[in-house]
Amino acid sequence: MDLELVKRIGIAAAYKGGGVLMSHYGKVSRIDKKGAIDLVTEADTESESVIIETIQKVFADHTILAEESGLSTGDADHRWIIDPLDGTTNFAHQIGLFSISIAFALKGETVFGLVLNPLTRELFTAVKGKGASLNGRQIAVSTSKTVSESFLVTGFPYNLRDYFDPLLTRFSKCLKASQGVRRLGSAAIDLCYIACGRFDGFWEQNLKPWDTAAGELIAREAGAIVTDFSNKPFTIYKKEILATNGKIHKEMLSLLKIETS
Repeated sequence: MDLELVKRIGIAAAYKGGGVLMSHYGKVSRIDKKGAIDLVTEADTESESVIIETIQKVFADHTILAEESGLSTGDADHRWIIDPLDGTTNFAHQIGLFSISIAFALKGETVFGLVLNPLTRELFTAVKGKGASLNGRQIAVSTSKTVSESFLVTGFPYNLRDYFDPLLTRFSKCLKASQGVRRLGSAAIDLCYIACGRFDGFWEQNLKPWDTAAGELIAREAGAIVTDFSNKPFTIYKKEILATNGKIHKEMLSLLKIETS
């Protein structure tokens, strides 16, 4: 498989999707709800449509898993995983922390990923085994050695009421142990900020494959360790993710552990 072609088409699709998002930014006329606090706008669906169209012009037989339209039929060994707007709530409220996330998996393994913030024009990319970059420049995780000197980031699932007590316990423990915790509202951006050293650790639960597929590869290629909360290997279909610079991973696992009576 020509991953350079995959990369070029993925980037082209992301910029086209980004153009759609920016044409709607600050002018959202309709906001629908997929859940109590899970929003979708016309920007989500239009961005997804143009991304898929761009990819299918070159790779017509590939499978596509996208947030709004679901799973298409095609060659399952070649799968694109797309989030046309990660951070819809931020976008709808004109907060500039949102992104497009596009990943490509070969026989179930993510081998290319990109995350684009069309507002800041930051483009994070990674090809398996070739490192990660931000706007073409190599990036790497931070060197913080302990949680006490670390800056952390997390997110809350849309069904947070179902997990409120353990979610709050983990948040409290990490907040007390670290230099601070932020909640940005885009898991794809969170993972990329781990990759470039802006944050030292990220955790969240109940994410979807399109939230993490690209960002997880970018983080790992930049030197991050990515597991679930039990230190088992992470896959994009798991419900828990912990990504750190590696040096604080063991300490973060301890903080995320919930004692049961």
